[in-house]
Amino acid sequence: MYFFLIAAVCIVILTVTAGFVIKCKKSMGRVTTKKALGFNLLSFIPVMAGALIFLLPDMARAAAETAAGTGGNGLGFIAAALSTGLATIGAGYAVGAVASSALGAVSEDPSLLGRTLIFVGLAEGIAIYGLIISIMILGAM
Repeated sequence: MYFFLIAAVCIVILTVTAGFVIKCKKSMGRVTTKKALGFNLLSFIPVMAGALIFLLPDMARAAAETAAGTGGNGLGFIAAALSTGLATIGAGYAVGAVASSALGAVSEDPSLLGRTLIFVGLAEGIAIYGLIISIMILGAM
């Protein structure tokens, strides 16, 4: 069980180190960055899958004991974490897409700045909705 934790930490350290090396060397192109990202994904995903396979029975037993003993507070915490986390990931994706388009529009016509800020604000609101749902879930427990 500790093997997967140590392997995941080593992969994260290698990822950060490779990122710094690629960033410092200007001669490396997009191909090298894509290869580094592909290597990290191909090594990190199997380690996390193995950890999930070995830890899943313990997590299921703990969830069943929690649900039987205290009314399922553990699953409520998981639901609150998932609603905040997934909403934040969605907001990050939306802001990335909207902000890049807004930057292009503003560079062509500076009078569009106010309208584009509204769209960026709407995209950021997705994270707020996830946080509100999490607060509602935690308040119901």
